[in-house]
Amino acid sequence: MSVAILQFPGTNCEMDMAYAYKLIGAPYTIVWHQEHCLPKDTKLVIVPGGFSYGDYLRSGAIARFSPIMQAVSEFATQGGYVLGICNGFQILCEARLLPGALKRNENLHFISQNQKLCVKNTNNAFLRHYQENSIISLPIAHADGCYFIDEQSLLTLEDNGQILLTYVDNPNGSVANIAGICNEHKNVFGLMPHPERAIESILGGLDGLEMLTNLYKNATTTKHEQ
Repeated sequence: MSVAILQFPGTNCEMDMAYAYKLIGAPYTIVWHQEHCLPKDTKLVIVPGGFSYGDYLRSGAIARFSPIMQAVSEFATQGGYVLGICNGFQILCEARLLPGALKRNENLHFISQNQKLCVKNTNNAFLRHYQENSIISLPIAHADGCYFIDEQSLLTLEDNGQILLTYVDNPNGSVANIAGICNEHKNVFGLMPHPERAIESILGGLDGLEMLTNLYKNATTTKHEQ
């Protein structure tokens, strides 16, 4: 029951994520973007951070057309768990697996810092072991992290409990301070902060490790069609 970690030209966080799941004790496979199928035993797909295709055209816009993304879309449609982090979040939005879009930070600067976040909804496999409204800290590193969605769709996110994390002291201008969301069925998740960079005390905290562990445990105990 392995974790499939995607790799695109320009991805730079796939090995960080692999190390995180090595700590968890979960088997993983690095999957090149030109592959047409996920490994047969895949229970969780990770779309990691980086600069896929150099962020040309628009962040995630080219990677969305890579062959492996068709397999990821089918996996998600069948109930499989998918997590996109930073550039991975951008790719999932471009692929319409998540609503909304990520655009240039409001201040037009690349932001790299530890960021306080508020846990908004815990009725999901990603944050189930957290308390609502608790404050955690994860690193962020992005230039195109400003989440945007229209007013009506924002109300839908709120009504369905799809807003997972919000920024404390919004660093990039995201609508409603949104830092992470999920889809309506709560099996596709996306966030701009990097949980794989908060997996050891020496790195400043373990909040990220708990998130990734929660998701893996739920993914491996939930049945979905393949």
